[in-house]
Amino acid sequence: MDLSNLKPAPNSTRTNKRLGRGQGSGRGGTSTRGHKGAKSRSGYSKKFGFEGGQMPLYRRVPKFGFKNLNRVQYRGINIDTLQKLADAKKLTVIDIDALITNGLADKNDLIKILGRGELISKLEVKAHAFTAKAKSEIEAKGGVATKI
Repeated sequence: MDLSNLKPAPNSTRTNKRLGRGQGSGRGGTSTRGHKGAKSRSGYSKKFGFEGGQMPLYRRVPKFGFKNLNRVQYRGINIDTLQKLADAKKLTVIDIDALITNGLADKNDLIKILGRGELISKLEVKAHAFTAKAKSEIEAKGGVATKI
């Protein structure tokens, strides 16, 4: 053992800097906080979005409308799409499972049948909602529109 490999005993030295313990410590007086201003005061905490007195971003940006939390979002599928599906797959009953397996809807979608296009074949359609035109079109061809 010599002077080149001496080191202090474990846990005998501090790693944190003790602030406000007199001028002789080198960190007395203002205790590294600088002079005056909000950040030099005790109990200071910056408010969320505070920009030093400048008008904050959340107050500068214009706000339009609102998002209705209770909105029910439907996946709209038109009658002409149902007719193409029935022709391609030779279906007479079109329900949620048939739409999911053929990639027209996802498993969590609510499905609404819309009235665009023309229906040729007699179909039994099961969905969460129908427009008046779609329902009348399906029933005019002798089909059944069943609301789930």
